[in-house]
Amino acid sequence: MNDIMKELLDIAKQASKNAYAPYSNFKVGAAVRASSGAIYSACNVENSSYSLTLCAERNAIFQAISKGERIITEIAIYVDSDKLFPPCGACRQVMAEFASDLPIVYASHNEVLESKLSDLLPQSFLLKND
Repeated sequence: MNDIMKELLDIAKQASKNAYAPYSNFKVGAAVRASSGAIYSACNVENSSYSLTLCAERNAIFQAISKGERIITEIAIYVDSDKLFPPCGACRQVMAEFASDLPIVYASHNEVLESKLSDLLPQSFLLKND
């Protein structure tokens, strides 16, 4: 793992501490680097109406977009768990909207995995031209 991804993973781990996860008890943090070099981090925020829950990955990406960013260059995701969880399908699709082949690192207490968005979401649905 390169230094950029290590830095993002450390920031994601810190962000997970702010998670609001009373239902799943999975505290997740994410950190994204935008093409400007700026880093945005966020945590998951659950709701008793589960469909209103916001994953950490989408939360971080939406924060970047709300600040005027349009291209995400890397993402790191940390789940405060012994088990490793890849990003959900909704997060993968949102990632595809703002990154062509995003490098992804996701980690738990015991494991770290590096991947590319194209491996996690082959043949993604996009209307724009890359």
